Amino acid sequence: MTKKSIISNIMHPTGYCRFYQSKFLLVFRRQLSNPLNMKKNLIILFFSLSVYGCEQRKEADHLNEKPGEKTVSSITTVEKQISIFTTASNTDLRLSKTGTKEFVKAQQPLESEISVFVNPNKTFQNLLGIGGAITDASAEVFDQLPKNKQAEFLKAYFDEKDGIGYSLTRIPIHSCDFSSGSFTYVSDDDKDLKTFNIDHDREYRIPLIKQSIAAAGELLLYASPWSPPAFMKDNNNMLQGGKLLPEYYASWALYFTKFIKAYENENIPVWGVTIQNEPMAVQRWESCIFTAEEERDFLKNYLGPIMEEQGLGDKKIVVWDHNRDLINNRANTIFDDPDAAKYAWGIGFHWYETWAGGDPMFDNLGNIKESYPTKNLLFTEGCVEGFKAEKYQFWPNAERYGHSMINDFNEGTVGWTDWNILLNHNGGPNHVGNYCFAPIHADTNSGELIYTPTYYYIGHFSKFIKPGAVRVSTTSSRSTLESTSFKNTNGSMVTVVMNRTDNEITYNLKVGDGSTSLVIEPHAIQSLIY
Repeated sequence: MTKKSIISNIMHPTGYCRFYQSKFLLVFRRQLSNPLNMKKNLIILFFSLSVYGCEQRKEADHLNEKPGEKTVSSITTVEKQISIFTTASNTDLRLSKTGTKEFVKAQQPLESEISVFVNPNKTFQNLLGIGGAITDASAEVFDQLPKNKQAEFLKAYFDEKDGIGYSLTRIPIHSCDFSSGSFTYVSDDDKDLKTFNIDHDREYRIPLIKQSIAAAGELLLYASPWSPPAFMKDNNNMLQGGKLLPEYYASWALYFTKFIKAYENENIPVWGVTIQNEPMAVQRWESCIFTAEEERDFLKNYLGPIMEEQGLGDKKIVVWDHNRDLINNRANTIFDDPDAAKYAWGIGFHWYETWAGGDPMFDNLGNIKESYPTKNLLFTEGCVEGFKAEKYQFWPNAERYGHSMINDFNEGTVGWTDWNILLNHNGGPNHVGNYCFAPIHADTNSGELIYTPTYYYIGHFSKFIKPGAVRVSTTSSRSTLESTSFKNTNGSMVTVVMNRTDNEITYNLKVGDGSTSLVIEPHAIQSLIY
């Protein structure tokens, strides 16, 4: 035992007991053989029994503990300041600082009051990041902006001080619907991928990604395919669904690794990949069908092993990448197979299950976290479909985002990725006419940027809650308020509160021993920083 380790053991209460118990008993045994050392024997015996008693008391205390019981420190917030930032409909408030408050000594809340309860003693998942997708459409529109508007756009999304601090980005592997046309990185019928190159992306997409990384300082980036090349599929078409032919499983898995290496050769780090965008949807744009069993087998027999063989075993692989409705079947099939599950970092999801009627299926996410606590939930895509320019400022679009983000996070989601970060004044470009909304649009005729309420609603999360933050237990006493909280790595707390009603609401925020009374406007969202 080194001098340093001895001191370390002694300084620790448990180490103190164990160290002296072992040392004194050893000496005592040696001294027993010498009758001339009786006085020393008695002294040593006294110390040894005392230390032994210390260990026994500790063991008894441990055995008497109740399962799950532990001492928690009381949280003191009295006199702590709260900064309030608000975005509200029918006002000029857009991520505006609307005041400060101070916690006072909390009293027993009443049933007649509306309260938000935050318990920092109970924490959950850590935040991976919040952001959006850099598609070909976004990059092409960005390229058409005047230089000063390009700078404004980059600051708006990626600057922490003057923007909303995006930290997470998704990109397509070759084309998707939000491209000007279908394309791949190889020539037709090149099973061996000898012609693989990403020259297409160098014109628009890669320049925007590099500028975004520079503006953010650091950006976590992952990639998703919408379809394999047509020659690898049973319908010989990148569009309209179809399936990957078994003889191309290895080639398609290798395609992922070539994409990652090509991008990293451009100094664009790739954190991970999803296996297939919307693997149960036959779309009129790029799409490909994988059943749960097919995705499981592709992962465990091809993609996972080939990523490792190519030296990319550290890259994260995300399964599913589709809606919350069928997500549990996909999780059960893949995560229950240990040979597949070992390659899966987590499961991705979208929010479009409401197309068939009904409400978003947030509870399905909680079921996955209960069933597979070591796997991660990642929101990979959401947007408001059916673009109409007259609805740029349509408030329910933004509230859809706030509702999803709060509930997704409260069910254990670690990262949240919007769809296109920029589209033009027609909701495109899109080569199959699938026009949608983005948080920011650009009128490419005038060169002006159009900020929708969605931009500000996302900002209430991404601007204040940073990667590494831990989610904190938060509940509301009324369904009229939705809320979530995170604690940042610098110790600051962020509670986001949303009011989707037509009424102004007065509510209490109770954290630890402190409480304060706050007011939130109708159809508004607040970030409370303390």
